[in-house]
Amino acid sequence: MMIGTHNLSLSIGQRQLVTDLNWQVAEGECWSIIGRNGAGKSTLMRALAGLRGVEAGHVALSGKPLAEWPLAELARQRAFLAQSRSDAFAYSVIETVLSARHPYHGNRYWEDSDDHAIALKSLEAMEVADLAGRDVRTLSGGERQRVAIAAMLAQDTPLLLLDEPANALDLAHQVSVMNILARLCREQGKTAVMIGHDLTLAHGVSTHALLLKGDGRWLAGSKDDVMREDILSDYLGHPIEVIQHGARSIFIPNENTL
Repeated sequence: MMIGTHNLSLSIGQRQLVTDLNWQVAEGECWSIIGRNGAGKSTLMRALAGLRGVEAGHVALSGKPLAEWPLAELARQRAFLAQSRSDAFAYSVIETVLSARHPYHGNRYWEDSDDHAIALKSLEAMEVADLAGRDVRTLSGGERQRVAIAAMLAQDTPLLLLDEPANALDLAHQVSVMNILARLCREQGKTAVMIGHDLTLAHGVSTHALLLKGDGRWLAGSKDDVMREDILSDYLGHPIEVIQHGARSIFIPNENTL
């Protein structure tokens, strides 16, 4: 098991979001967390990253509760992509990505040539290497998102936790980013857990899905067992149709109800 939850419960105020979540994610799997707005997806993601407390139960990484991990070691095991970010200082793009190498510095302060090589390779993967010298505050939303994903890649952890990685990206870069994540899981044995609203993209790259109802209920399993018309329609509160196009499954809302 790479990461898992044990009798995990999450709530916001008086509202119960998740109840008794017993869920395991194995090495090399790619999971999508799916649910309506306010269903608790981001709340769960922050709990998985150790950035939020839980009401009951616990999260375990490689079988050890998150609370028992030293912070520096935890930063070498999991990387977290937040849904949004605020850049208060004039860091350059390359400096922003290099900051993700900090968990590997030990007692040294400055980055070395290996850190720079990894950072540049990550920027190239996200097609933003030409922006290395730019102030991050001058970037478009899509460019800033790709820099954030590049920093996550540079952190080089076995577990990737991503809250809406396709946010602000154009269609071509949405597909590119999702393909990179799927390839990392398939070829390098990394594990990815991501939140997204595009069901077709999620089904195309994921091996499994976790559905959240927002009232405590949840359902987890392989994508073909969970991402079915009847189940998705119930969890998303709108009829969903699945159309087969060759080997692809395309998910669309039922227009008769619009």
